[in-house]
Amino acid sequence: MALPDDVFEHGPDPDNPGWRHWNLKDDTLFNGAVMGRLITRVDESGMARLRMFPERRHENLQGIIHGAVTLSLIDIALFTTMHTLGSGNAGPSVTLELSTQFVGAGDAARALDAVTEIVRETGSLVFVRGTVEQEEDRVAAFSGIVRKMNRPLRTS
Repeated sequence: MALPDDVFEHGPDPDNPGWRHWNLKDDTLFNGAVMGRLITRVDESGMARLRMFPERRHENLQGIIHGAVTLSLIDIALFTTMHTLGSGNAGPSVTLELSTQFVGAGDAARALDAVTEIVRETGSLVFVRGTVEQEEDRVAAFSGIVRKMNRPLRTS
C-alpha cells in the first residue's frame, strides 16, 4: 500500500532542475514541521540523494546542525531510497534498525544531503547504507533496515 497522492508531494522542484519534492502536504506533521523543505533526486552514479536546507532552528548550542536533525534526515532518506531506487512502496513501512556514525559537524549554512544506496531488497525488508554530506565534507555514515508493511500499523 503506497501513500495516497493526496497526502504527499513528490513532483518536480521548479527551483532545482532535476530534483523532486519529498514533502507531505500536511506541513504540521513531523517532516514539514521539523525538517522543512526536502528535495530528492537520483544521481548519475545511481545513488539516491535527499537534501534539506538547514535553518537556525536546526542548530544546537554550538551553532552546528543538531544530531537529531541529522538522524531524522537519515531516517527519512531510508524511505526516499525505497521509493526512488527500490520497489517504490515506501508507504506503511517502518524503520527496524538504524546505525549511525557521526564523523563531522554539520554546517547550518550549507545544504545537507543524505546519499544512499540499496544493499539488498527482499519481499519484506530493505537494507540501505549511505553517508550524510555537505559538498566534499562528510557528517555521518549509516546503515538501516526498513520493514515493508502490507497494511498500516494499528495504533490501538
